[in-house]
Amino acid sequence: MLLVQEVQKSFGGIKAVDRCTLEVERKSIVGIMGPNGAGKSTLFDIISGFEQPDSGTVIFKGEEIGGKTNFEIARMGLIRTFQLTKALTRMTVEENMLLAPKQQHGERIWNVWLHPEEVKRQEETNRDKARSILEFFGLKSLKDAYAGALSGGQKRLLEMARALMAEPDMLLLDEPFSGVNPTLANKLLNHIKELRDHHDMTFLVIEHDMHIIMRLCDYIYVISKGKVIASGVPAEVHRDKRVLDAYLG
Repeated sequence: MLLVQEVQKSFGGIKAVDRCTLEVERKSIVGIMGPNGAGKSTLFDIISGFEQPDSGTVIFKGEEIGGKTNFEIARMGLIRTFQLTKALTRMTVEENMLLAPKQQHGERIWNVWLHPEEVKRQEETNRDKARSILEFFGLKSLKDAYAGALSGGQKRLLEMARALMAEPDMLLLDEPFSGVNPTLANKLLNHIKELRDHHDMTFLVIEHDMHIIMRLCDYIYVISKGKVIASGVPAEVHRDKRVLDAYLG
């Protein structure tokens, strides 16, 4: 579903991403791990269109997406979350969810006047879908709460729930377990697996916690100083001396 080939990105004299190559098969959970400052989030920014690479290619569902804007890539079905959650704090949880669906008829002012029943039907469908997804994540009881009142872990769940409202083919999750208590982290881990197993979703996940990524992922890439230094199934990566050196020195 996703192929990244020989991607490079520098900021001044610093190579943030250095000839990275990776691939993600459909209906898999692939992890990217590495120490802080390894270049993981910059690579995500390139894949999702928030940064353009200096060289290399990014192919999604068989189409080159280098040069496309982030919203064009999102419309193709490649949706991301962020290391710092982006909940709109002065809107309710449900209102945050209703921002995400594609092609909302009510966004065009003339449809409100010319096709009011169609706009109303779509809004009701979106609201039902939002509540169903919130229930899946255990947030339905908080639908009328302001997003700013949620805990850090609940905001993580909301951000993933909102991403699902856009009906993605693939989700890029940037440190989804950061700042989440162990109970919520376990719930989130199980949600990701369930979405892969029962809803045919594909995931690329950044995570620096080795224990979590070993439990979650089918395949793992390890990045250090902008380069892929190791890759393989979790058992292989766990035994790789280069991985231990990158983490422990």
